[in-house]
Amino acid sequence: ENKMIGRHAASRLIRPNLYASRLARTGTSRCFSAEVVDDDYEKGEKPMPTGYNLSTTKQYLTGSFLLTVDENRVPVPTLNSELIKVHSEAQGPNVSVFYKDDGGVVATSGSGCTMSGPDGDYLDCANNVAGCGHSHPKIVAAGQEELGRIQTNGRFLHPTRSRYIKKLLATLPDELDTFYFTNSGSEANDLALRMAKQYAKIKGCANPGDAVCIDGAYHGHVQSIVDISPYKWRQCTDGEQYHKEHVHIVSIPDTYRGVHRGADAGERYAEEVEKIVELTGGVGCFIHESIMGCGGQIEMPPGYLEKAYSAVRSSGGLVVADEVQTGFGRAGSHFWQFQANSDVVPDIVSMGKPMGNGYPIGGVAVRREVADAFASSGIEYFNTYGGNSVACAIGEAVLDTIEEDGMQENARAIGAYTKAGLEAVKEAFPTMVGDVRGQGLFLGVEFIHPKSTAEEIIPHAQLTKWVVDELKRGRVITSRDGPDGNVLKIKPPLTFSEQDADRLLDGIKGALESYNE
Repeated sequence: ENKMIGRHAASRLIRPNLYASRLARTGTSRCFSAEVVDDDYEKGEKPMPTGYNLSTTKQYLTGSFLLTVDENRVPVPTLNSELIKVHSEAQGPNVSVFYKDDGGVVATSGSGCTMSGPDGDYLDCANNVAGCGHSHPKIVAAGQEELGRIQTNGRFLHPTRSRYIKKLLATLPDELDTFYFTNSGSEANDLALRMAKQYAKIKGCANPGDAVCIDGAYHGHVQSIVDISPYKWRQCTDGEQYHKEHVHIVSIPDTYRGVHRGADAGERYAEEVEKIVELTGGVGCFIHESIMGCGGQIEMPPGYLEKAYSAVRSSGGLVVADEVQTGFGRAGSHFWQFQANSDVVPDIVSMGKPMGNGYPIGGVAVRREVADAFASSGIEYFNTYGGNSVACAIGEAVLDTIEEDGMQENARAIGAYTKAGLEAVKEAFPTMVGDVRGQGLFLGVEFIHPKSTAEEIIPHAQLTKWVVDELKRGRVITSRDGPDGNVLKIKPPLTFSEQDADRLLDGIKGALESYNE
């Protein structure tokens, strides 16, 4: 039977003798089956048993007692193994699991920036879907209440939907005055392509079905969007053979490690878009993430969007700003990341993920002339669940929560605090940390090999993986990405605090200090 180990004195070393899946939570107490090894090892009167290291132990508050357990001796939880086994047998072999080689993370509840499961709590620095924090009570209540009243599609009028659309459009530039609902960001981007193709066709564009996208971009998982997501299709076994003829790829506008790095780098990268328009006679759209996520947390450099937008529009095409990851206050200085990039206004803005704080909802905001062109095809737009009453109630609660809880301002302030801390880490480890970038609470750290020079910056994926794994062992969840897998991605819920940032920063510093090449 599980025993309350708080019965044992805090000075004693406890040896876990059951799998961590037996760990249970009872209120604020933790129960664990354990045995007393001996007293006062900390005093140095006896040598530590093999495998135990007090410097790596973690402390748990058990009732009113303090328990110290060396988790390096706790086997991978049986529950995790069972869940991974079912996942592997019942789901597709290419459906991934975070930290699978390390046993995975079981997350069954959450609050704010904390995810919890049978083996305890984790600080979530990776979940930009729960933008307002996990299980925000106001958002949960809004969904529960509306689900208890009615759940119906958009062909039926509903006051919440109308109220929500007005609030949502008020966050955008006046030019973007019309909205379409979808269920996800992938659907939103697919709809954006359909709209751009129809509009460009009416405008006499030479290639209305063609699209320009950035290498390393990720815009979603449906077929039309995988085609414009080089991040995805470059993973294919047939590699370059997957590249579709109607998709034109331009370089990642990377001013740190890319081919253009000076003050005019943005305009020089945009020349690639101009060249494509010139060679093809025109394309239906140019789509871009406002900050590239999977591409390595790459910001759009000054002058880039202005020149690229102008080139595409000159031949009858449209521009689409993908705000699925970066929207809803995450930029801090602005509600939408594209507003922080430049003064240009896209023709279409796609959104999803944090729009429902985890509940499926997405959509596109467009200029009225784009909507009119789309409607001129004669095809009705209907989406069974897009804009359903429950989704709209939750979406409205998200907007209200961002404003009432000051989350955009928190993203600005804590984002700046975190970025300054990361810059300090870079100064302390100049041969390991190459670049710190991003805005608000959408940040990236690029790790490099010590042999890097100004002329040849060598990405260090192995070090980046080490940092991610060490953070996880310290119960901090992050992820890594970029073309070379050497960029640490930091995109926590907007409830992130200075204390959370300090914990993340300390974890990164500890990982770098302990790394051996």
